Amino acid sequence: MPSPPTAGSRGGPPAGGIPSGPALQPGTLYLVATPIGNLEDITLRALRVLRECDVVAAEDTRRSGQLLAHFDIRKPLLSYFRFNEARRSEQLVERLRRGETVALVTDAGSPGISDPGERVVRAALAAGCRVEPVPGPCALIAALTASGLPTGEFHFVGFLPHKSGQRRRVLERLRDLPCTLVLYESPHRMERLLRELAESLSDRQTVLARELTKKFEELRRGTPAQLLAAGAPRAWRGEFVVLIEPPQGAPDATPMSEEAEAPDLSDPDGPC
Repeated sequence: MPSPPTAGSRGGPPAGGIPSGPALQPGTLYLVATPIGNLEDITLRALRVLRECDVVAAEDTRRSGQLLAHFDIRKPLLSYFRFNEARRSEQLVERLRRGETVALVTDAGSPGISDPGERVVRAALAAGCRVEPVPGPCALIAALTASGLPTGEFHFVGFLPHKSGQRRRVLERLRDLPCTLVLYESPHRMERLLRELAESLSDRQTVLARELTKKFEELRRGTPAQLLAAGAPRAWRGEFVVLIEPPQGAPDATPMSEEAEAPDLSDPDGPC
């Protein structure tokens, strides 16, 4: 998932404190989305859940500890990550069975989206425990809405495999899907990815969204070859969301340069 929060814009609870909401329900696993960059993007509900829960399960307790400290929240932290998620899932389920409330967070963004969390959710549901999402920042959605590409239907890939053969097979499988493709990529593999896209999806408009919500946020648009030619080693910095337009002829494929037809506001049965 794109990199953890930075203090691009510092923020705290609104004047007068956080509005009170319904009490947390015992035995519930709360999936709390946290900022992907700008700390002001955390929601009031997320802050309330983090303040009121019994324990915070964090992908990296050091990073989440910094986030909690920024908002003056003091809660016990329990680490869970890729290599201990199975064992931690059992421990978290035991806490839920005892009636505790658990807030699950990742380093940045929404738990379970190219980050740990999915296994914990499955274990909680299998044990009959309650799971409640606390929505908020997600790099996937932020990039998609600002891309200018069709949003009616999209396919999220996450990170491609590391091995070249596996990457080619995945891109080949995705090539004819009639929707916008969205994937994540790390900076040191961006040039490699654009070369692969220039071979397999050469005519597709592509959007590179990097450092979303941070000081150096940037969205670049063009074909893979154009983006590759315009780039430079120093440009491949920060975490990337890569979006690729649908193939021509797909139901939702509209060229980025084509303006949408204005609605007829005189029609009483029209929009709004």
